[in-house]
Amino acid sequence: MRVVFMGTPALAATILEELAQVHEVVCVYTRPDAVRKRGCDLVPSPVKERAQQLEIEVRTPATLRDAAVQNELAQLAPEVICVAAYGAILPKEVLDIPPAGCLNVHASLLPRWRGAAPIQRAILAGDEEAGVCIMRMEEGLDTGAYCISRRIPIAGMNADALTAELADLGARALLTALEQVQTGNVCWTEQDETSVTYADKIEKAELALDPDVDARVNARRVLASDDAHPARCTIAGKGVRIMAAALADAAKVATGKVLFEQKRLYLGCADGPLEVLELKPDGKRQMDAVGFAAGNAEVRAGEARWSV
Repeated sequence: MRVVFMGTPALAATILEELAQVHEVVCVYTRPDAVRKRGCDLVPSPVKERAQQLEIEVRTPATLRDAAVQNELAQLAPEVICVAAYGAILPKEVLDIPPAGCLNVHASLLPRWRGAAPIQRAILAGDEEAGVCIMRMEEGLDTGAYCISRRIPIAGMNADALTAELADLGARALLTALEQVQTGNVCWTEQDETSVTYADKIEKAELALDPDVDARVNARRVLASDDAHPARCTIAGKGVRIMAAALADAAKVATGKVLFEQKRLYLGCADGPLEVLELKPDGKRQMDAVGFAAGNAEVRAGEARWSV
């Protein structure tokens, strides 16, 4: 099929690459270059980089509500528009352009987790499963019917690993959906409005670790974290990012205290300890618990505390 693709992050770049192997992607729309890491210059989105590697035309309009932008899109004459984490609302004028409609690869099991951060919200909620739906786009926020829904277990999976799994799953699901649309064998399932939940954007410092909440909550924050939303705390007065952690029911450590015992590092939470497996002190390389304790006498002496 003749396709226009819209997407921005790495998940979408994976889907684009799979899509371009099967269908004619005539143009890619992605968000404008932006500062994606603190202190860096403007950089292109992962989708823009992948599209350029594939030698596909890339457009980066600031909005799709501009009539000139809409006219340029219509002139591409796409049969279908495929969307994956584009990061901007598609107005009705755009939704009406392709005869086969606009298909969205949404990284959740709709109607659960409509919205911007379905992967992180599924992890934070302790969901046992996540998945992807291929949804027919309409003006509402992720309200359209879906034709494909595929799921995977996610226990213990962090956001990066789950994103990669769902990107592959979503790419295959999209290709199946396009085949169904092309042959006229597509079957749409309306969403159950009584089961809707919303995946609001992750706010700044929302994933900070807190000794006054349960260890399980803190562990989920670590799993849900990424470079844009790190799971941070302060240990013995030093700011750190916790890269990997696990529940550790056997250890005994008071809330807010730090215990280094038998080469293992524990943070006391409201209901028990959280074991720190990997961490990155501010301004230093990533290290394990032994490496961190080696450079911190207060931790080794059992006198350290930790806080948000």
